[in-house]
Amino acid sequence: MLGSLVLFRHNTHCLIRHAVGFFWGCIVLYEIFTYVIDTVTGLFAGFLLLRFWMQVQRVRPPMNLAQAIFQLTDWLVHPIRRMVPGFRGYDWASLISVLLVALIAVALNFGLIQQFPVNLILLMAIFRMLQWILYGLMALLVLEAIFSWVNPQAPFAPFIRALNDPVLSPLRRLIPSLGGLDFSPLVALIILQVLNKVLGETFPKLLAVL
Repeated sequence: MLGSLVLFRHNTHCLIRHAVGFFWGCIVLYEIFTYVIDTVTGLFAGFLLLRFWMQVQRVRPPMNLAQAIFQLTDWLVHPIRRMVPGFRGYDWASLISVLLVALIAVALNFGLIQQFPVNLILLMAIFRMLQWILYGLMALLVLEAIFSWVNPQAPFAPFIRALNDPVLSPLRRLIPSLGGLDFSPLVALIILQVLNKVLGETFPKLLAVL
């Protein structure tokens, strides 16, 4: 009787360890898949947003970069453009493509746990798209700061400056240079980070309402 009890407890402990190991393995795999999905879709959305912003600013990128952007995004933008043509000179197909990519990314993340709450997926896709926009603007500001410190005459430097001009020009009128240093990129980064924090704080409250 005592031996049976010991054997039962041993088997139970083995089952628990295997269950915990399996559960932990599923969590790790889920995190890996979500990381891959978020990275790939985020990079692709970055190219789409860059394409849209270049068109808004009427900025001509370096030839190699232009070819890369168009080759990577034409397959998605062109079919959408046939249904949603440009309006007021803006390439809305590129922006709609960003939202579509965000929807796919969020849906895939939910698909991994076999759940598809439509309203939540749509809300999270809009939230992710807004985050991508803020991160994209931050990245452009960081790139301009790097070029200004390392090599202001780099081939990509004028292109980056032209993309950042709508963000930095109003700040430069308000914040004069001090000792020859331009603090407007730093102020712009702080503002964008505050907006991102506000967005992150607002999203859970919207989820609670839903």
